[in-house]
Amino acid sequence: MSMRTLPLLFLNLGGEMLYILDQRLRAQNIPGDKARKVMNDIISTMFNQKFMEELFKPQELYSKKALRTVYDRLAHASIMRLNQASMDKLYDLMTMAFKYQVLLCPRPKDVLLVTLNHLDAIKGLIQDSPTILHQVDETFRQLTDIYGGLSAGEFQLIRQTLLIFFQDLHIRVSIFLKDKVQNSNGRFVLPVSGPVPWGTEVPGLIRTFNNKGEEVKKTEFKHGGSYVAAPKEGSLELYGDRVLKLGTNMYSANRPVETHMSAASKNLASRTQESIVPNPLAKEELNLLARLIGGMEMQKPSGPEPGFRLNLFTTDEEEEQAALTRPEELSYEVINIQATQDQLANDELARIMGEFEITDQSRRSASKGDDWLAMMDEL
Repeated sequence: MSMRTLPLLFLNLGGEMLYILDQRLRAQNIPGDKARKVMNDIISTMFNQKFMEELFKPQELYSKKALRTVYDRLAHASIMRLNQASMDKLYDLMTMAFKYQVLLCPRPKDVLLVTLNHLDAIKGLIQDSPTILHQVDETFRQLTDIYGGLSAGEFQLIRQTLLIFFQDLHIRVSIFLKDKVQNSNGRFVLPVSGPVPWGTEVPGLIRTFNNKGEEVKKTEFKHGGSYVAAPKEGSLELYGDRVLKLGTNMYSANRPVETHMSAASKNLASRTQESIVPNPLAKEELNLLARLIGGMEMQKPSGPEPGFRLNLFTTDEEEEQAALTRPEELSYEVINIQATQDQLANDELARIMGEFEITDQSRRSASKGDDWLAMMDEL
């Protein structure tokens, strides 16, 4: 498992979330000033300096439930609200889109280009705010500084860590099904055409060498695909040509998107339901998660501006039906933290806990980690 995977996972999933919210805000004809406020507030929170500092620290990936908690907080960083079913659908679309992109990356290193594509598109969603643009550019510099010099082996480990995270997710998405890049069981179809990875040759030739390293024979074979050489390597510059199109906004054409649970996903979910046995790593994960969420500076409403509800379904009836039919194993409950006043050891923890629902709890544990674990309804 790579300790450098979390920033790439978070930024790419966050980019997909912003694409979807932008499309739904337009589809529901939300007034332009409100839509601008929502997008700017969420992007500002997502790229907050303190939040990014916590995110870029080497650390293991969070569980799916813990990561979902972060995105739930992020999606509600402004005046917009999502019901549980819409939040579930949003998270499904985010995860399946990025899984598809990771699977199709020609080289492991190309996951960095996918991330930069997301950042490029996010900058296009920011309106009338040079400060927020600067936040995104700072994150860009952090990415290139940290990941630009990693070896191919380190990127392979990052890609492997991402695929392990996504391996149990087989949710059908209408766009992928219509484009015939996803099968009815939720698994993706890998192409046998297009550019080969940069620095490699088009398949079809076998070279044989003798013990002196001299080429003695060439044999051609039919590879069954339609491959071409990569035109050039994608740029890591701020305004460079990424070449790779993975990670760009696939919702810009304003296509309706639906998600469906495949039978395989339902069966797999029942077999892989997270254990109710306490996880010895759970205490440390919760401490890390608290610090990460503590780095978020949530935007407070500046005046009596009314909020609104965003629906990721075509109608309210569809949303209600989705909530009733979603398998319980695939429904991510947001983690609630409960604490008594004497457990708030310092101002930073007090501020973090203030973002959550506070209720009385009399149980006390032997260690700080146990206190955190005892505060959780579930993990």
